[in-house]
Amino acid sequence: MADHTFDSIARDLRAGRVSPVYYLMGEEPYYIDRLSHLIVHTLLKPEEQDFNLDLMYGNETTIDQVVERAHAYPMMAERRVVLVREAQGLRSMDALEPYLHHPSPTTVLVFCHKHGKLDARKSVSKLIQQTGVVFESKRLYDNQLPGFIAQYLRGEGCEAEGKAVQMLSNHVGADLGRLVSELDKLLLSLPNGERRITAQMVESLTGISKDYNSFELVDALARKDVGKAYQIVSYFKGNPRSFAFPQVLSNLFTFFSDLLTAFYAPDKSEQGIADFLGRQRWKVRQEIMPAMQKYSGVKVLHILGEIRKKDAASKGVGGCKTPHGELLSELIFFVLH
Repeated sequence: MADHTFDSIARDLRAGRVSPVYYLMGEEPYYIDRLSHLIVHTLLKPEEQDFNLDLMYGNETTIDQVVERAHAYPMMAERRVVLVREAQGLRSMDALEPYLHHPSPTTVLVFCHKHGKLDARKSVSKLIQQTGVVFESKRLYDNQLPGFIAQYLRGEGCEAEGKAVQMLSNHVGADLGRLVSELDKLLLSLPNGERRITAQMVESLTGISKDYNSFELVDALARKDVGKAYQIVSYFKGNPRSFAFPQVLSNLFTFFSDLLTAFYAPDKSEQGIADFLGRQRWKVRQEIMPAMQKYSGVKVLHILGEIRKKDAASKGVGGCKTPHGELLSELIFFVLH
């Protein structure tokens, strides 16, 4: 696939470098929605959209109808935009090939294909790449979420405490749409002149406890703080809506995977391990270094296996119906003993 990023496409649009066709696809809907919105609002003024924006849905239309709209001329505007949502519902994309050989110079054709990809082996896919832009929107890994949060807030002229960032990324996870919604609520709540989001603000506005969350659970396990770990588990069991078990397992699996990898770092210094893991130095100092003194490599390997078992059990494998709170209690007992 062509190596186009969200930022590179946005720069080209703002600089007037517009392609006749955009195929936006992938597992992360957030960037697809943002780019389609940016294309429409960069190329068409609000008063031009009534007559020059065609919104179509892949499961309700055909390629022939899309092409017919694409060949129409703009009305009192330089361009028209044909936006096809749910493009994965279109049948016979191959029928688009004749249009791709001779696209309309006054139309920008945008396909939004969420939760999947166009088959790169097909000739129509290669033609779209030659004629226009193919963008794949990939889901972010958990370790990329703090960077996403920091970048989003910088764009709004704001910043957040490290703990506030961790609380949000650990609790919300890689659902960028929901994450941005939470960030926007926090930004709107900031007092005049205040441009820093604190952990206290996150707790007040999102319902995430700053003391009892998966970030604090990882920290307690890293130090083998038995009392704090069980306090958090007890809080989770008493407030089942306050935690998402799959997200807690994901955070624990990420932490113990990093811990196991750290044992193989050629340079066991704080900076050496941070470079080897590709993690922030403060995170290595706060979690990985203390945990390396508390756990053996063999124990960590067994912990990772137990996390996988609890994940399977939570999904009902083997007929398991144990509540998530009890599964978490069993897992934490295994980790600490």
